[in-house]
Amino acid sequence: MDKHEIVGMFAVQGAVLGIKEYGSGHINRTELVEMEQGGQRRQYILQQINTDIFQNVDELMENIVGVTDFLRRKITARGKDPDREALCVIPAKDGASYCRADGKCYRMYRFIQDAVSFDAVKKPSDFYESALAFGTFQSLLADYPADTLHETIADFHNTPKRFAAFEKAVQADVCGRAQAAEKEIAFLKEREGEVSVLVDLLDAGKLPLRVTHNDTKLNNVMLDAKTGKGICVIDLDTVMPGLSVYDFGDSIRFGANTAAEDEADLSKVSLDLELYEQYVKGYLKGCQGSLTELEKKMLPTGAKLMTLECGMRFLTDYLSGDTYFRIHREHHNLDRCRTQLALVADMERKWEQMADIVAKAES
Repeated sequence: MDKHEIVGMFAVQGAVLGIKEYGSGHINRTELVEMEQGGQRRQYILQQINTDIFQNVDELMENIVGVTDFLRRKITARGKDPDREALCVIPAKDGASYCRADGKCYRMYRFIQDAVSFDAVKKPSDFYESALAFGTFQSLLADYPADTLHETIADFHNTPKRFAAFEKAVQADVCGRAQAAEKEIAFLKEREGEVSVLVDLLDAGKLPLRVTHNDTKLNNVMLDAKTGKGICVIDLDTVMPGLSVYDFGDSIRFGANTAAEDEADLSKVSLDLELYEQYVKGYLKGCQGSLTELEKKMLPTGAKLMTLECGMRFLTDYLSGDTYFRIHREHHNLDRCRTQLALVADMERKWEQMADIVAKAES
């Protein structure tokens, strides 16, 4: 079945003018569909869902439809434009949230016009706007029943379980690589006592369960092409129950690093405190008072633990033979791990400054 026929399975009218690959995502295959409808040209996003990663598509799409419908109602009630500020799932003609064709699963969204996204921070205001958008996302969903969401990837940010998998990989050493990573293994083991901090606070009821995005990179926020304002959070595949500090922390890990995620020259790796401060301010403003005092206090811990966890995952994959993360050179995952751990070390050096920035932003 060709793509024109697949588009025809969705509840859209008009003739297909063109279909082309779109975006820089590595998980799902994304295409931009242009259609003629009543003399006007309209665009849609068609995605082939990666069912190797997201094996229960019914649960995945139930999460996305539930969250997007909730967001659209909230945005409409605020007098804003839901077609601009939230994803809109286009149903299949049979009413389902996705369709199957040739053993593959597809979904469709309305395309957000006159908006852009960036893979890296070009200027501090971009990072601030992404923080504002993710904070607003958190605020809008503050009263959504998080426990009704499915886990699309089980234990995604369960740092103690990630640590257990790391230890198992070290012990097995199936590729004989542990000796090359002795310093990194020691670095992680020295911080074993920290890995369960957030999970323990959640289990004790001291941190609330939230609707979390779990992939809060800059390129998952659409910015208005004219004003540069953050308008819509996209890529909701990993929306799950979790902690607000996870989302904050992953943004800092990715966006406030002065170096690329796989930079081999560790002298280039550090936490950019200016970008960190911009993100703190934007995130807290977007959250509009919806976070508890303890959540705000734990924001630096979220940044450190998400970075530590990511480094741990890269190292686990390296020791296991590079079976999860795609690599483009020898020892690529070890380089990625070293970058993350260097960033953790710099956060530790700047810990008091990180905490002071949060305290001043909320005062």
